Amino acid sequence: MSDEVIVVDLGLQLAVVTAFIVLMVVVHSAGLVGISKVLHLHDDRAIPNEFGLRASFLMGTYGLLLFTLHFFEIYLFALFYRHVGALRSMEAALYYSASCYATLGSAPAHFDEEWRLLGSLEALIGFVLIGWSTAFMVGTLRKIIN
Repeated sequence: MSDEVIVVDLGLQLAVVTAFIVLMVVVHSAGLVGISKVLHLHDDRAIPNEFGLRASFLMGTYGLLLFTLHFFEIYLFALFYRHVGALRSMEAALYYSASCYATLGSAPAHFDEEWRLLGSLEALIGFVLIGWSTAFMVGTLRKIIN
């Protein structure tokens, strides 16, 4: 037996990455629309026009809902890593996924190298989704300020 690493076909890895990009765009879009509806962000009368207790409550709830959305996206990646056997436990899969998604990039020593391309590209996906959430939140803050 050779010491060579057996890598999953590059085409398969790219197909999985493409599927994750589409899935994350759909999940994130639906999540942001859901957050907007729950917080009534489409109704200018529901958005406070000054910083105060109401604005603090709105932004705090907004932050918690965004955190939940991002955690769900991280969880979807972690489920995949566990499903393909890239990591031995769900805790390790969540840790690895969160590390990639947040662009920290600390790969565990026992990560299955067959799927390392997905982990690398999860960082790009997470970076874009976090930026998208930030832009969405800044838009809401502008409504409060104006």
